[in-house]
Amino acid sequence: MTYGEHGATRGALPPGYRHVDRRDRIGAGPEVFQRSVDALTGWSVHRGAGLVLVAAPPRAAAGAVVVLRLGPPVVGLLVPCRVMYVIDQPDRRGFAYGTLPGHPESGEEAFILSLDGNGQVDLTIRAFSRPASRLVRAAGPLNRAMQDLITNRYVRALRRLVGP
Repeated sequence: MTYGEHGATRGALPPGYRHVDRRDRIGAGPEVFQRSVDALTGWSVHRGAGLVLVAAPPRAAAGAVVVLRLGPPVVGLLVPCRVMYVIDQPDRRGFAYGTLPGHPESGEEAFILSLDGNGQVDLTIRAFSRPASRLVRAAGPLNRAMQDLITNRYVRALRRLVGP
């Protein structure tokens, strides 16, 4: 792992990193919740956001390594991660992964789906990260804009995948 605060997306995000703490309504009902869980844990949300799955298990599992690629082969960025934990509760499902050596960032990102008492389905994305290299650090605002773009794409992809 390229950071020391393993599992910190479960609570207060650690200082010294850029933070994301975003919650979006996806839809309503147990069917939407289950379709959302399947899309998220089966990596369809990541594919739908424009990332290429280079290597991963069929479903997110604690300890599993996933390698994603942003951009075309050869010149795209590889983003290797390890699934740090999985949430598997009746009304709360998801996982978090942390960065491995070779990832352009250092930190952790969690994707959590919840089904509330009113049947509303929400996706929460929590993350902390900082550049892992001088090149990424030099990208400054461009790097942050890319992170925001990908986060937006995750939400749009999930909404598209689960439908109305």
